[in-house]
Amino acid sequence: MFEVTLHVLYPQPTDVEQFNRDYREHLALFHRRMQVPEHPRPYTVTRFVDLPQGAAAYYQMFAMPFASAEALQQALGSAEMQEVAADAARISSGGAPLILIGAVSI
Repeated sequence: MFEVTLHVLYPQPTDVEQFNRDYREHLALFHRRMQVPEHPRPYTVTRFVDLPQGAAAYYQMFAMPFASAEALQQALGSAEMQEVAADAARISSGGAPLILIGAVSI
């Protein structure tokens, strides 16, 4: 059995405070449109820290596991997720977010 995870990497924003405000609203939209529970949250949000060599290439990562590739494809193909994805692109002032799909053997 494989667990499939959706990863969304956000580049360093041009205005960190604005991105943080927009991201809170973006998560509220995600919860509302995708009917995702607030507690417990089925996803993680990781904020990257600066390295001794300088700023991390990405500011933040959203990661959400899905039971199967089919479940992920169904979610990604929905009109609701398309709205959420468009909003993610809108708030990502440092460039387009990078979308990655990973499969972990469990």
